Amino acid sequence: MTYETIRYEVEERIARLTLCRPEVSNGFNIPMCEEMLDAIGQADSDEVALLIIQAEGTVFSVGGDLVEMKRAVDEDDIASLVKIAELVNQISFALKKLPKPVIMVTDGAVAGAAANMAVAADFVLASDKTKFIQAFVGVGLAPDAGGLFLLSRSIGATRASQLAMTGESLSAEKALEYGLVYKVVEQEKLVKTCQQLVKRLLRNSPNSYRAIKELMWKSEFETWEEYAGLELDLQRELAFKEDFKEGVRAHFERRRPRFAGQ
Repeated sequence: MTYETIRYEVEERIARLTLCRPEVSNGFNIPMCEEMLDAIGQADSDEVALLIIQAEGTVFSVGGDLVEMKRAVDEDDIASLVKIAELVNQISFALKKLPKPVIMVTDGAVAGAAANMAVAADFVLASDKTKFIQAFVGVGLAPDAGGLFLLSRSIGATRASQLAMTGESLSAEKALEYGLVYKVVEQEKLVKTCQQLVKRLLRNSPNSYRAIKELMWKSEFETWEEYAGLELDLQRELAFKEDFKEGVRAHFERRRPRFAGQ
């Protein structure tokens, strides 16, 4: 597959996946999701020890591409948005199933599906400017990319529900306190901190990582597929409702949405 929205590079046993749509704050559309899935598959089959995920620009990712959402609403093409919801779940799923450590390096906003992919990573290295946002309620949707399944197991059901229901941003320091983040450093120290973690991980046996991830899957995540079916069904239902269309339009008109429960 030829990549147009991401870069995938391999150097010295390290695979690196870079989100490359800074002009839309690295929002996910169908091509980007499909390319990410392909790259994760490459990282599985390539002779690499680990995968690093990073992004170009000042925003790691806003989650779903809001420009694409507006187009879909205007053209009554909601089915394409349902496809994205399906794909982002597959990405989180693939990250958890990858038998190699996954490091996500974040800076700026990490919102929507991207915030939940971060929970799917094994290590998150966050700059002190990073904010994690469950942005779904602002447009009348529910968390996707395995969001509540992953988040509740990471920080507890009550905190997960509160973040999802309020859409409040979670600072890097608070995310560290909650256990979502491995380390928080100043922006200029992100690269060096990542290099130090990579050096440490490369010392150990890939067999150990494969076994650890398999055991974690068995102990915590085996029921994900059943959850994923419900998540997609509900997201599909919400995407066809008027509240979602109102949420998207309100975002572009720079006003508060007027949800009516329709």
